[in-house]
Amino acid sequence: MRTNVLITGASSGLGAGMARIFAGNGHSLALAARRTDRLEALKAEILAANPEVDVRTYALDVTDHGQVFEVFAAAARDLGGLDRVVVNAGLGKGGRIGSGRFEANLETALTNVVAALAQCEAAMEHFYERSTGHLVVISSVSAMRGMPGSMTTYAATKAAVAHLEGIHSDLLGRGGHDIAVTTVYPGYIASEMNADVEQQPRLMVDTETGCRAKVEAIDSEVAKAVVPAWPWRPISAVLRHAPLPVVRRLV
Repeated sequence: MRTNVLITGASSGLGAGMARIFAGNGHSLALAARRTDRLEALKAEILAANPEVDVRTYALDVTDHGQVFEVFAAAARDLGGLDRVVVNAGLGKGGRIGSGRFEANLETALTNVVAALAQCEAAMEHFYERSTGHLVVISSVSAMRGMPGSMTTYAATKAAVAHLEGIHSDLLGRGGHDIAVTTVYPGYIASEMNADVEQQPRLMVDTETGCRAKVEAIDSEVAKAVVPAWPWRPISAVLRHAPLPVVRRLV
């Protein structure tokens, strides 16, 4: 079992939901996020339900790239090594391209792509040193095609993150290691990120269902997983291959 799990963006929403499930499954946790008050509350909740697990919390702004490396190293020291890193921190803000929301789109791009790259770098350095580990990158079904309106930048960043599977390609040419890479493509899952959206996406699943599907996919260590499998696996195929006008009607 990949015992020690680091999750970024763990203070709320899907990150916190995955943390609860991993703890219930006996994993030790390193939880990192900007909002340390929420992290401490989550830690107390997890320990009340699972007093046998080890839970550490770290203040982390993933756009501070130096801090990413410092926190990952500290978590590795505190837990005696990291077995799995879940690159979960991200933003969903933004606006239609050309609508004057460049700063919001830029913030989303820097958080979802550049900061994710820093997290992958820090995780893989550690895994290469130990010749073992599991890198998990959270993408989105929106990465399958260009999305309209306020989703355009977010979808583009998630497509970029998905193509970090080149890390997996690197591993195929190496022997003598136990390092896995998983890219997770969640469908629409209720979370704090989308709670204030006026028009909720179709076919949204509740947070608990979505988080359990994500953890199950992560534990299986498959290279790619669309979750929940129903209805998002067939929908993702349509998004990839249908003409853009058809995709526009779907989303």
